[in-house]
Amino acid sequence: MADWGDRPQPPERGGERETIEGFLDLQRASIVWKARGLTDELAAKRLLPSITTVSGVIRHLADVERSWFREDMDGQSDVPARWTDDDPDGEWRVTADDSLAEIIADYEAACAESREVASRYQLDDVCLGNDQRFTLRWIELHMIEETARHLGHIDVLREQLDGRTGK
Repeated sequence: MADWGDRPQPPERGGERETIEGFLDLQRASIVWKARGLTDELAAKRLLPSITTVSGVIRHLADVERSWFREDMDGQSDVPARWTDDDPDGEWRVTADDSLAEIIADYEAACAESREVASRYQLDDVCLGNDQRFTLRWIELHMIEETARHLGHIDVLREQLDGRTGK
């Protein structure tokens, strides 16, 4: 039996929206589940030639949540981001002095902001930003893909850091 912890499970017989949002919430919760228990130092440890770290992945995902839901879907113009034209990898830059607990709390806050934005739209509603190119359905499905891809990165990093494995 898998140790799912307190992670939400998508409905087995839900409607389209409940199923999409259920899988997205499972991926989001799994990011946090895989990172919990690491020290700040281990979460910021670079194991690859790139600047990819557990903490950096989570900060990146917080910025991506805010970008897609607040900026693109809701058309907000005052959305904070850690990347800039001068430092396009700004959200990935972390040190052992960055608190993993604070990074996780910020990610969970970004996810809550995304849920709040999504709750005001239907799946077929077109985003207000980004030249009205995408629907909420597209954004939520893309976020499943984006989050799951980075969850795989965290999964491998966690195994290298302390041997922890699991779903």
